[in-house]
Amino acid sequence: MPMHYLRTYASPQRTDLSNRRLGRALAFVAGAVNAGGFFAVGQYTSHMSGVVSALADNLALGHSGLLLAGLASLAAFFLGAATSAILINWGRRRAAHSCYALPLLLEAALLLAFGLMGARLAAHGHIAATVALLCFVMGLQNAIVTKASRAEIRTTHVTGLVTDIGIELGKLCYWNRAAQAAVAPVTADRRRLALLGSLLAMFLAGGVAGAFGFQQLGFAATLPLAAALLLLAIVPLLDDVRGRN
Repeated sequence: MPMHYLRTYASPQRTDLSNRRLGRALAFVAGAVNAGGFFAVGQYTSHMSGVVSALADNLALGHSGLLLAGLASLAAFFLGAATSAILINWGRRRAAHSCYALPLLLEAALLLAFGLMGARLAAHGHIAATVALLCFVMGLQNAIVTKASRAEIRTTHVTGLVTDIGIELGKLCYWNRAAQAAVAPVTADRRRLALLGSLLAMFLAGGVAGAFGFQQLGFAATLPLAAALLLLAIVPLLDDVRGRN
């Protein structure tokens, strides 16, 4: 794969095309981690809606252990997003080529650790720690593409995607009557609709790959994901190394 093509994914010079490429790649990773993580720990970790709802339920029912585990998951997602923001802003202040590559590299390292040590953690009953690790990874990832695309793209949950797709489909199907010619017509943003549809499709494809991968490989199914993230991050990192020499 050409170096200049790989550079576009995590380069600090962002374009609409590079944001779309990064968004689709990370949507696939999020879907795979979410589905594979469910097989590993029995919980989806890419979105916080279910976690917050479970917090309310467990608080009302007095399940203190589950409540603390849920709080740890929520805190880990917050911490992951904050860590991503710190790394990106640190890189931007230094005009580093790797400002977006640094959190991608950290995500790759954490998925590598999960693939190599996840089975041992689960065997020793450290399920809550494993869930928190995956929530941290998803918070980290969601903040990367959010910062890179100026909040246009998010990849770790599909509720907003499906809502926005429905809105654009509603616009697409709207009948602009001739009698209302003086009023601006309702028109769908077909380009945005295509982007949203592709993100949803990549999340679904990643979910299928993650589910089958975990069934066949177990925790090691995250190793190819870690390798893919490293591939996306490596060229800007090398650009910084060359710049220092």
